[in-house]
Amino acid sequence: MHWVYLAIAIMGEVIGTSALKASDGFTRAGAIPVVILGYGVAFFFLALVLRVVPVGVAYAIWAGAGVALITLIGWVWFGQRLDGWALVGIGLIVAGVVVLQVLSGSVD
Repeated sequence: MHWVYLAIAIMGEVIGTSALKASDGFTRAGAIPVVILGYGVAFFFLALVLRVVPVGVAYAIWAGAGVALITLIGWVWFGQRLDGWALVGIGLIVAGVVVLQVLSGSVD
């Protein structure tokens, strides 16, 4: 169940960060509740995950997956450009998450 909680935490962080960008420096009030709710969900479920998964592993997966997803959202929804090196970097982050999930003995 902790992997489901980690997925929820990642999605909460991605939603919160996307809304933070959409808030335009908190000048668009409609996005502010989404920011608060997204980050609240993220930290609540990450705290549940940390009961089972070592903090370094959980945080690496949470942050890495969040970075990759936020970059994709920035590209698709916010029109941010990605060059080849950005794609290589994201690929390395995803590879690191896969190594932690599949190969590491640190993860249950």
